[in-house]
Parts: sequence; C-alpha cells; structure tokens
Amino acid sequence: MSIVLPGQHVDAQHVNLKLGPGLLQHTVNDGSTSSSILATRAGTLNHSKNRSKWWVENNSRRYIPAAQESVIGVIVQKAGEGFRVDIGSAQPASLDGLAFEGATKRNKPNLRIGNLVYARVSLAHKDMEPELECFDAQTHKAEGFGELKGGFMLRCSLAMSRQLLDSQHFLLPLLGARFPLEAAVGVNGRVWVKAQEVRETIAIVRCIEAVDPDGGGMDEAGVVDFLRTLGL
Repeated sequence: MSIVLPGQHVDAQHVNLKLGPGLLQHTVNDGSTSSSILATRAGTLNHSKNRSKWWVENNSRRYIPAAQESVIGVIVQKAGEGFRVDIGSAQPASLDGLAFEGATKRNKPNLRIGNLVYARVSLAHKDMEPELECFDAQTHKAEGFGELKGGFMLRCSLAMSRQLLDSQHFLLPLLGARFPLEAAVGVNGRVWVKAQEVRETIAIVRCIEAVDPDGGGMDEAGVVDFLRTLGL
C-alpha cells in the first residue's frame, strides 16, 4: 500500500482492470490515444490479491458511488416504473422496477418507501445519477441481491465495510461460528444483519461498532472476551 494525492499517476495494470473509488482512467489524444490512471483523491492506494481491482481508500464520511460495487439502499420514493434509493451518496440512485431477477412488467417487486435493498451499482458518473440493479451482471440471477426483509441495518465507517467484505477478516466468521446469522455488507458504510434472537442481533451490532476503526478498533481477542460477557 502507498499514499497517493489527487492528480498522481498510478501504475495499475491488468487484463481485466477495474477501477474503484478515487481512480480515473485518463485518455490522452496525442495520436496514439494512450491512457493513464490518475488518482482523484488523497488516500491509501489498495488493490485486490490478483491486482485486477484498484481503489483509493481514505477516511471519507460520504460514499462516492463506483460501478460494480455492492451497496445497501433505502427506498425513498417511487418514480414511474422504478424507485429512487438513498445509498448515502450526494444524490439518490435510481433503481428500475425490472432490474430484478425474473422481473417483468406484470411481475415486479412491490417495494415500499423505507424498504431495504441490497444492490449493485451499474452506472456511476460524476455528472449523472447513479443507477442500481438487483442481480448479477453476468448470470442475471439474484445472487443475494434484492430486498432485505427483517433484520437490522447499522451504519459504520466506509473503511469498516470494506474490511468486512474481505474474506480474511475475522469478525463475521467468528460470529457465524457461534450462532446462525445472515449478513449483507455494502461498501457505502451500511451493514444488514439478521439473527434468530434479538440478543444475538444486538451482539453483532455491538461487535461491529467496537471493531470499527472509528469506534476503537477492537481486535479478535477483545471480541471473544466481549461475547463471553454476553454468554455467547
């Protein structure tokens, strides 16, 4: 990892290169139409294990939508055949009523204001309203996307949400080994959790808040001790 500043060139290369938040592909029309990757904000440069996805992570409080990212949104308005969704960005995102697995004009999800959805950002541009869809782009199957029923949604830092999406992070596997749970993590700093008992749901929320870098950064041993005090 390294620190980058706005306008700085980033040496990101891959056959299936995907740029996340904080990076922009800049094309230079000099006859060769070459392109380069520039940082658009200050922060820590990160990449996936196979170096196919790159992004800049900082302590931003507001989510900036980026294509292909998974988010948790709240339906705030019905708009024609679709919905407007609050995803924590500067402006609401649009979600077409047909952007669900198996949806047709006669068979569309009956979402209401206040409902939660787990969606994927299909379009993100600084001059356009973000667009969402609730299916996998390749398979057109739900693959976990869609309405989130029941459970509880909590807000955490953007850094924490990305940590929870890392398969190597200890927290969710640790909790899942102690009691059954369902979880959906959005990179927009929102986490949806569902457990069989209310006390288990409360324990999940408290643990996420405690492990969050903005909330103390508790380690694995600290979480185990905390769960022991709860009898879990």
